[in-house]
Parts: sequence; structure tokens; C-alpha cells
Amino acid sequence: MSHPENTNLAETFAGLTKSDPKVSHLAGNHFSKPASAERVNAAKAGLEKNGFKVHVVNTRADAFETLKSLIPAGASINNAHSTTLEEIGFISYIKGQTPWDNVHGTILAEKDAGKQAELRRKLGSTVDYYLTSVAAITEDGKLVHGDLSGSKVEGVAFGAGKIIVVAGSNKIVKDETEAFKRLHEHAWALESARVRIAYGLPASAVTNMSVINQANPFNKDRLHVVIVNDALGY
Repeated sequence: MSHPENTNLAETFAGLTKSDPKVSHLAGNHFSKPASAERVNAAKAGLEKNGFKVHVVNTRADAFETLKSLIPAGASINNAHSTTLEEIGFISYIKGQTPWDNVHGTILAEKDAGKQAELRRKLGSTVDYYLTSVAAITEDGKLVHGDLSGSKVEGVAFGAGKIIVVAGSNKIVKDETEAFKRLHEHAWALESARVRIAYGLPASAVTNMSVINQANPFNKDRLHVVIVNDALGY
């Protein structure tokens, strides 16, 4: 089974820790390594107990095909920036012709900053399917993530019809305390390294943070989690 290649290698974990001295010390730390089968099973059980729909797959190609299968033809889609989605080839794929209405492409096509911000607010967070990753998944089944602008946190919390989270097993942590540590000491540092390349800014910031404790009781099929038995993203 094949999948499109990630063409943005400079912004992967390996690329950033090699090129940016501010994050080189993170190379090889425990947050960058795939979790054991025991921990994956614990996280899966915890997520399912909390009402989330969970899919565990072995490879990036499997993750790509699973994600495709979860989105019906004709649905509108948007994605948060996600190195994980890039690494499984999904971002390359949706830049071409797909069965879906890719709102993200519409937003990026607007070059006026003010108008683009309005499109992000009105269209980006209210799509049928919002695709993203998270900073951490706890073994008792909670999802922890954050962002700078609020668009990702808002879309996941309420705006979009359905959410699909794709995460490598390297994002599995023991509990919320370790999740916050992973977010602030690992993911934020690497995201800051990415924005230095992508936007020429000195750093990112976690201005918004969310812990998703359980599935929405009024829409229990809303949030799916695809766990990949591989190290993906940061």
C-alpha cells in the first residue's frame, strides 16, 4: 500500500532537530519515540471508555487510507497545520483533486490578510470534517492540544461537524501532568522552530490550550482518533 510522499522534510522532527540549535537537544528524547504496544492498548481503551472512536493502524500508509475512508464524498474539509498529516502524505494529497470540498485551499487562495482571517473564522472552523493532530494522548483517554490563533482549538471544541485526530504513538503519555510537559517543553519548542522557517518569526506561543476529557454526549460519533504505531509529528 502506497501513499503520497511528504515534501516538507525540513519541518519534520528530524529536520528541525538537525537544523535548529535551539531544539537539537530534543533529538532522541522519549517524547519522540513510539510507545509500546502495552501503552497503545491502554490509550485505546481509555479513549474508548471516554466515548471516542479509535482506530489503531501500523503504518503511515494505513493511516492515510483510514483517514480517506472516514470522510464521505462531497464533505467539506479543513485542516489545522499538522506535521503528522504531512508525514502520512495527506496534505500533498488534498492539494490535488479529491472527492471533497477543501476549504483550506480556498482560505489560502485569499491573499488579503484581513479577508483570509474572516474566511478562517467563518469557513475554516465550521466544515463537515476538521482534520488535525494533538500534542498528547493520555493513557486514560484524554486529548491535549493548543495553538496560537485559536482556530484549531475552536474548530475541535465545537465548530466542525466531525473531527479526525491523527497521532503517532509517540504522543502517548501517562497523564495530564506529562501531557502538559510534552506540550510546553517538546511540541511548543519544535513548533517555534517550524515558524522560524515558515514565517521568519522568533517563536510560536501556546495562547490557547484544551483538554478534551470525553466525547460530546450529544454527538458521540463526532471525534475519531487514528493512532499510528510510528513516531509522527511533534
